[in-house]
This record gives sequence, C-alpha cells and structure tokens, in this order.
Amino acid sequence: MSNQCRHLIIILGDQLDHEHPALRSADPAQDAIVMVEALDEGSHVASHKHRTTVFLSAMRHYAQHCREQNWTVRYHELSAERQQIIDGIAATLDEYPCQSLWAVEPGEWRLKQALADFAAERDIALRWFDDDHFLCDADTFRAWAKDRKQLTMEYFYRAERKRHDILMDGDDPVGGAWNFDKDNRKSFPAKGPGMLPEPPRFAVDDITEAVIADVNTAFPDAPGSTDNFFWPVTREQALEALNRFIEERFVGYGRYQDAMWSGEPFLYHALISSALNLKLLNPREVVEAAVVAYERNPDAAPLAAVEGFVRQIIGWREFIRGVYWLKMPGYKSLNHFDHQHALPEWFWDAKTDMNCLRQSIGDTLQNGYAHHIQRLMVIGNYATLAGLLPQAVCDWYLGIYVDAVEWVELPNTLGMALHGDGGVVGSKPYVASGAYINRMSNYCKGCQYDVKERAGDNACPFNTLYWDFMHRHRKALSGSPRMNMVLKNLDRWEPEHLDAINQRASALRGD
Repeated sequence: MSNQCRHLIIILGDQLDHEHPALRSADPAQDAIVMVEALDEGSHVASHKHRTTVFLSAMRHYAQHCREQNWTVRYHELSAERQQIIDGIAATLDEYPCQSLWAVEPGEWRLKQALADFAAERDIALRWFDDDHFLCDADTFRAWAKDRKQLTMEYFYRAERKRHDILMDGDDPVGGAWNFDKDNRKSFPAKGPGMLPEPPRFAVDDITEAVIADVNTAFPDAPGSTDNFFWPVTREQALEALNRFIEERFVGYGRYQDAMWSGEPFLYHALISSALNLKLLNPREVVEAAVVAYERNPDAAPLAAVEGFVRQIIGWREFIRGVYWLKMPGYKSLNHFDHQHALPEWFWDAKTDMNCLRQSIGDTLQNGYAHHIQRLMVIGNYATLAGLLPQAVCDWYLGIYVDAVEWVELPNTLGMALHGDGGVVGSKPYVASGAYINRMSNYCKGCQYDVKERAGDNACPFNTLYWDFMHRHRKALSGSPRMNMVLKNLDRWEPEHLDAINQRASALRGD
C-alpha cells in the first residue's frame, strides 16, 4: 500500500461476502481494505471459543482471498492496543490517510453508531452501502410493516414467496399450501432416530490453528473449548456443508426438524447458519439448492422439508432482520413481563438435574450450537417461565452460539423465545409444560423428575413453572384468544393445589 489511498473499505467479521457491495464499486489500484480483530468483540458478552474462532478464522481466510484478488488489506490481529474495531481503523488512517471510509451496514446497531461517531470525530466522510446479501432491505420491510397492528411472519413470508417467485405455481403456492407444518413436527419413534448421516467436520488448517492459539491466549476463561472445532470458515467449506446437507440429511429434515434426542446434537439439521450469517453463503443460492433438489428428486428432498427450510431462510431470517432495524435501539431494553432473575450458574456448566436442560445446554457448551427447538422450547422456555432477566438471557445467546449476530439473535431471543417484546415478533409466548418436551424427545426418560406431576419436589420443574407463570401473568395473557383455553385450567383446581404450585415455583426461582 502506498502512503495514501482513496477509499478505505471497512469489512467486518460478518461481512465476508465474495460479492461484497463496497468492493464491487471500488478499485484495487486506488482503494484499500481494513479488517480488525478487536478484543471487545470477543468479550463484551461471554463469547464461546467456537464462536470467536469461527469469526476470526473466517476473517483471516477472507483477507487471504482478498489479497489473492490483488486487494491491499491492512489486517489487525488481536492485540491489547486494539480493544475496539475503531482502534484498528484509526491506526490505519494514521498510517495511510484516506479520503473517505466505505462500509456495509453492520449487523449491530451498537457498531453502526460507533462507526458513525468515529467518522464524525475524525471529520472523514463515511459512505454506507446497503447490505444486499438479504432479499428484503430495511426500507422494503418498513413499507410492508407500515400500518399493520401485528407483524405476522406468515404474511410476510407469503409476500416474499410471491415477490421472488419461489415455490410458486403462478399465483398459487406449489403443492397447494403455503406451509406444511403438520408434516414437519414429528417426534422420533421410541427406538430413536436410528443411524444418522455424519455431519460435516472440517479439518483445522494452519490459519485456524493460529486463531485457536490466539483465542485461548486472549480469552482463556471463555465458555467452551477449541479442542473439537469443526465449523466451516471458508466459502468452499460452506458450499460443501450446504451440498452435504442437501444430499445426505434433507430427506429427514422436514419431518424431524423439531425433534430432540439425547446425545444427538445435530440430527438432520443443516449446520450452515454460521456460514450464512458470516455471508460465506448467499441465501439465494441456499434457497435455489433446496428448490432444485426438490425438482430433481422429491423423494430425497420432500416438498414439506423444502418448504420448511425455505421458510426459515426467506421467512424467519428476513422477518427477524426487518424487526431488528425497525425497532432498534429501544427494542433491546424491552422487558414485557418485568422479569428480573439472574441466570442460574448451570447456564455455564450444564450441571442441573433437569435432563432436558442438561442435554441442551451441554450440547451448546460442547459445540457452540443447539438446534432451534432446544434454543426455543427448552432453554428459552425455561428462561421465560423462570422469570430470567431478558437482557442477561439475550447476552448469553449472543455470546454462546456460533451463528449469533445481534440482528438475528436479539429478536429471536427477546421476541420469540422470551416474549419480552410483548408481542412484536409473536402473538403469544412460546411456553410449554414438560409434556411438550416429553412428546418431542426422550429427555424425560433420563430425568429424576416426574413429567406428569405439577407440584411437589418430584414434579417436573417445567410443569410447576408453567402453571405458576400462567397464574402470575393471567391478566396479561388473557388478551390472547389462543391462551384462554389454557388459562381456564386454573379455575378447575383447588386453591391448595395452586398454592402448592406457586410455592414450589418460588423455591425453584430462588425468590
């Protein structure tokens, strides 16, 4: 790099797009790239070692790719001198003065504000590029959401299907239905899932080996271990992960996407969410791969599985991002139920007598991963019923999962898992008693608690906390027609039984 450049292009750790919008408009002969590994990004929440390793290894591999494309890259590795990303940008500008900064909109409100404030303080122009990785930009979502009393994902999803002509037969959905949830919520038979396809595990190369050493040095007390690191960190690996899912596990994904089983953290899931959220994969190519697989062989890629998968990509993923940018920054501080309890210590070591939580959090701590039902209907369900402080839960989710970036994690956790936003994301809380977990898993068979009991020391804590939650929040919940049928159960019980539930729940929460 010469001692001066025209535009300095900031590329963040979740913007590793090989068709990066700013690079498409730039010139390698005149412009340069800056990438920064900042200690604060791995410590402002307790970040799992797998998560930090995924980000940093993918960043270093991407920087290498850019150099091979003749870009000048000023890359700052972890250093005590760079606590924040702006520290590395400032150091680069001091060394190589530039006329302006270019950046794609970050995935965190916090970081976008920090970059904007930095540019203003340095009196340097900052040009924002739209993040065209997504199928629905913020303005389009805002126009869709305008004047709607309830932001219903299903309606958004149908509009997106039509707008992008995905799984459509003219104006009608392929197969005659918009979704096939009734086919996608099966539990495993009593004997379990049987022989499962091996998930992809990617070898650790020299770059990742160096990252692992740096992560263990910089964050020795972070959750998890790097000993079993296996996530994709390059575009080539991400494509392999996608292709292997389509070829090997798609056939079981739809039917069993909500099922859980002891000792099986991956089952039929795609394991591409981290690659998607780092932008090593584009959602358009992911959707196309699924649709082509269905068109080629519906037996190997059933329509119910394909539709459910497509809905996760162009429905929930895009909807959640739209909610984030529509509602921030105030959204992050919402606490609809005024829940205030601290996270139990076993969120960090999985040492709990509740087998479903021991399994789900154990999987999380082992791999930096748990699938969506473990996150929503086991861990998130418990956090809601036990009255845990939403902001503490959101920080845990943001740091603990390899695919967590705030735009996707915050609305999913605060809104969907905790109903902490009071109904922005979902019309009712996603809460359930132990009966749901018993139906969708074998967890209850390995638990010391009785899933059929509501009160007493031997009762399933999910049952106790569920009915106590319904009792404590009855007035607020009665506004939802979907909850009234459940709430009527409270009227059938003797006051002594309800008192026993409430007292046991108070003890479980540590009141």
